[in-house]
Amino acid sequence: MPAYVISMMSIHDQETYKKYTDRTPDIVKKYGGKFLTRGEEVITVEGTPYTDRMVILEFPNKACVEDWFEDPDYQEAMKFRHASSSMHMLLIQEGGKNTTDPDPKL
Repeated sequence: MPAYVISMMSIHDQETYKKYTDRTPDIVKKYGGKFLTRGEEVITVEGTPYTDRMVILEFPNKACVEDWFEDPDYQEAMKFRHASSSMHMLLIQEGGKNTTDPDPKL
């Protein structure tokens, strides 16, 4: 079942951040991942306007995400991201029980 990575970041050093973004597409592809959106405009429909960068990736499953994240080349690329931005990265798996039989307490 598909898994998604949602990354929300604030970039303070564009030049160094580019060293991260130049390396990641091939590593994402290596694990069956694809970019669904990569820094395109985010439109806030409700709530506080979101003005930072957002990236959404789709992978075949959670194990592929874990393998991608642990890949030595990705670990090396992350050093550039850590030096140039702050980020929240979320992993969400599609199709949990609550999507077909919603529990209002969740």
